[in-house]
Amino acid sequence: MNTGGSSFWDSGAVPLIEPKFLSSIIAAASDIALVVSDDRKILSVLVSDSVESFGDLSHWEGRSIIEILADDSVQKFQKAHARFLSGDLQVKPIEINHEDTSTWSYPIRYSFHQFGSDDTTLMLGRDLRPIAETQQQLVQAQIALEQGYEARREFDSRYRIMLSKTREAILFANVQDGRISDCSEAAAALLGIGRDAAAGTPFSQLLSDRATAELMESLMNASFAEGGGQVEVTSAGTEQRLVVTPSVFRAAGQRILHCELRQAADVPQIENTEVDRAALLFRAASDAFVFSDLDGSILSTNDSFLDLVGAAHDGDVRGKSLSEYLVRGQIDLGVLVDKAHNSGHMRTFATKLLSELGARLSVEISATKLDDASGPILAFVIRDVSRIEGMRSGGSTSGNEDTNRNVMELVGSAPLKDIVAETTDVVEKMCIETAIKLTKNNRVAAAEMLGLSRQSLYVKLRKFGLLRKE
Repeated sequence: MNTGGSSFWDSGAVPLIEPKFLSSIIAAASDIALVVSDDRKILSVLVSDSVESFGDLSHWEGRSIIEILADDSVQKFQKAHARFLSGDLQVKPIEINHEDTSTWSYPIRYSFHQFGSDDTTLMLGRDLRPIAETQQQLVQAQIALEQGYEARREFDSRYRIMLSKTREAILFANVQDGRISDCSEAAAALLGIGRDAAAGTPFSQLLSDRATAELMESLMNASFAEGGGQVEVTSAGTEQRLVVTPSVFRAAGQRILHCELRQAADVPQIENTEVDRAALLFRAASDAFVFSDLDGSILSTNDSFLDLVGAAHDGDVRGKSLSEYLVRGQIDLGVLVDKAHNSGHMRTFATKLLSELGARLSVEISATKLDDASGPILAFVIRDVSRIEGMRSGGSTSGNEDTNRNVMELVGSAPLKDIVAETTDVVEKMCIETAIKLTKNNRVAAAEMLGLSRQSLYVKLRKFGLLRKE
């Protein structure tokens, strides 16, 4: 032992360590300690309290250490022990495996130490199972990694063969920088460049009429279009007009455009039929158009609706419920959907539209049920009436003239208080009856539509005799 220059250990100041303390010190200094005689017999076994998996090894005492060693460890131990007994005190620690039962097999690293004046050897051991388990985990991780590499190489090979053999003109472009990551042989031929040269080249550089920013914006907008949009470009290499059909997906944290290329002459031209005119009206109309399923979930809209609700893109509203943009939410939507579902259409329904920024806009909505090829859907036409709302409230109609005439006829026949009370009751009753009819006798929805509490609505229903037993 190296004392580090201290004379304390050699001066006789250290008292003799009592046996009961010595065993605990040795057990604490190692996971397992064996005292072995020169004929390889185990004289004592000490196990650290921190290693409970060893169990009770007192039955080792009196046995030869060879009996509890694995076959591949016997010769290693015999050589190291013989060298130590011959006086070589610098014997390196050895790693050997113990085998006591069919289930007891532990790797231990032993160091050799002198223990008394005779040839008794003290072997201090460290349990190597944690290291062995870590090594096994590393090996398993390496095997899994290699298997992943093999699967990746196999997938990459199939991907390369598919792109080289397919007759479809396909290319992949990074949305961020507009560079082509890969393309098929057919796409490279349409662009007038080799497939290997196309990889890494900006897509716009292979076109004669588009800049990178403009091209990427056009492709992204087309990818979000309902039914798949198209962008027409001109190849710089072949001077051909090409039609690009893009779709976007995300991979490795980046957005990638999958583009199908075709010659413009190969794209079938659709005749200007009634369907085309309806599509033109849908896109260009000043009124907002919304198509939804029977539950009110938005399928598609035109730009006018996006302007009314303040949405930037059709994808921002697609899939949402129309009730999210109505002030009374599901109540208004329920009236529209039920009326259209039962009678096929609802001509006019006045309500307020709620924009993305919380602004309220007075609108009139008509709803129609359509039998689409994929199933029944609902079509809503929404018109902004906020500009003429004031004119309507200030103007007069024939109905108002009749009402005014009837009211004027009452003047002189009854006090003003009674005339006002009677006409107020008539209007109030008509409003309540209309709300009850629109909501199909849903009292909660009718109360919210009229801006009344549920209790107040019941009072007025009882007042006008509109309560009926269900």
